[in-house]
Amino acid sequence: MTSFWTGERVRLRAIEPEDWTALRRFAEDEERLGDVLHPPRSAEGHRARAQEQSAAAPDDDRFSLAVEDLGTGEMVGALGSHHADRRAGCFDDGVTIGAAHRRKGYAAEAVTLLLRFMFTEQRYHKCAARVFASNEPSLTLHHRLGFTEEGRLREHVYLAGRHQDLVMMGLPAREFAVIDTAGGG
Repeated sequence: MTSFWTGERVRLRAIEPEDWTALRRFAEDEERLGDVLHPPRSAEGHRARAQEQSAAAPDDDRFSLAVEDLGTGEMVGALGSHHADRRAGCFDDGVTIGAAHRRKGYAAEAVTLLLRFMFTEQRYHKCAARVFASNEPSLTLHHRLGFTEEGRLREHVYLAGRHQDLVMMGLPAREFAVIDTAGGG
């Protein structure tokens, strides 16, 4: 039997201390592509973050995982479950894939593995995604995975020198089950 955390191209695994260089690269990619902007962090800051994440236990179904290419063993991205509310049965997903590895199916497969876990094993009812309106690749990814736009918070985030909309997307477990069974996920 293949691991629950392994797909055709990726394996989701815990973040290890040595992943700090990949995490730094992803942060630089996000800034360069206009996805998010934070003050510069030192190499030691990235090391400390990776060390902290590698030692952290899941916090009420909120966690971060590395997305690893099965063929090369390289960390190509990171994925997480955020804002998990067990009582309401809802959580948010978050995924980043390094610029050199985008548009190769890693994000779709990683998010699908996360959704399977959260819906089938943890019994969550719904996944939400908060996507910058300017992030067409992420909007396309989530639509392709079956998410529906549920709302738009106008001029809600400030990024790249201007206010922009934040698109609220959602996917209930029952809709994912139909898509996943049909081979669409």
